[in-house]
Amino acid sequence: MRKFNYEARDATTNKIVKAMVQADTENQAAKLLVAQGFVPLNIKEITNEENIFARFAGRITTKDRVVFTRQLSTLIAAGLPLAQSLRTLVDQTSNRRMRGVIQELIVSIESGHSLHDSFAKHSEVFDKLFLALVAAGEASGTLDEALQRVAAQQEKDAMITSRIRGALTYPVIVLVVIVGVLGFMLFTVVPQVEKLYHDLHQSLPLITQVIVSVSNFALRFWWLVIIAFAVGIYLLYQYLRTEAGQRTLDVLKLNTPVFKGLFQRLYMARFCRTGQTLLDTGVSMLDMLAIAGEAVNNSIIAEEVSRAAEKVKGGKDLSSALSTEPFFPQLVSQMINVGEKSGRIDEMMGKTAKIYEDELDEEIATLSTAIEPVLMVVLAIVAGGMVAAILLPIYSLVNTMHV
Repeated sequence: MRKFNYEARDATTNKIVKAMVQADTENQAAKLLVAQGFVPLNIKEITNEENIFARFAGRITTKDRVVFTRQLSTLIAAGLPLAQSLRTLVDQTSNRRMRGVIQELIVSIESGHSLHDSFAKHSEVFDKLFLALVAAGEASGTLDEALQRVAAQQEKDAMITSRIRGALTYPVIVLVVIVGVLGFMLFTVVPQVEKLYHDLHQSLPLITQVIVSVSNFALRFWWLVIIAFAVGIYLLYQYLRTEAGQRTLDVLKLNTPVFKGLFQRLYMARFCRTGQTLLDTGVSMLDMLAIAGEAVNNSIIAEEVSRAAEKVKGGKDLSSALSTEPFFPQLVSQMINVGEKSGRIDEMMGKTAKIYEDELDEEIATLSTAIEPVLMVVLAIVAGGMVAAILLPIYSLVNTMHV
């Protein structure tokens, strides 16, 4: 199907609406709009160039999804029909791309599709957890509650991710400053030292000669350095998009000193919170494991969850299946074991998630303190090397002149 941007007048409210509609032809798009009570004013097909621009300028954020989910839940709980609820949200949504998605949901629902099937057409916006909860809510008649749960889940995950990024801001700034100082020394101070030695017909010490060679190369072939850096970043980006690259990154997250404890707590909190939400909504154990394993967003943990699911399928308890997996702490299996005995696995997974979320908050709070000594060592090595490269020649010159 092709996508069209349109401008139309709502026949009921007489308001001008701008959004996106999906259809095979422009005439079909116009018919869809008329069927929904709109008077088409302008319909234009979205080209590849517009799609590329929209990908960057109209990105749907987690906040957009959370606001949409909560508002839809409220409208459904108030008794409004699903299509009418979605039409109300079109006017309240400021993100142009999100408005287009909602408009397509309306078309799909009015064509007879379920809400789950309509959401599933936009897998780039709504993940498997979202779809599973919507399906469970539709089946049980508690769609508004299911939407509230998924919104709460998205908010928790976004909040944790935001805290981690905030904790990493300081180390990134320090590293940028180090690189900036290093560049300043290479391009300004070091060439002056070389010129001084050249005028006095003296030979440079080895460490200074090495840095001078690097400085001269960078000054002479700066364009090559920029190209090499850009190509390196591009190749790294492409590699990380592959399955092998993603796996390498996932292994590093779980094994890098300082960060491994943080990521393990993050994944355990995410797994347990997702598991609690799904089980509480009525999703089966095996479906919960399949979705929660993917929601963790780490291929290593996902493989362990998949192995545990196979054991559960073979008749084992979930607690026993997880107890043998290396990256699952014993606390997780012990808490789930308590839940299995009491018949409240979802409740115990929720309590486990709370434990790891609290520990994660403490870990994030102390992250900068833990990284600071490492950064100081790096800074000392870089600054010490540069100072030695500059001061050693000066001391050497002073001694020569004294003699």
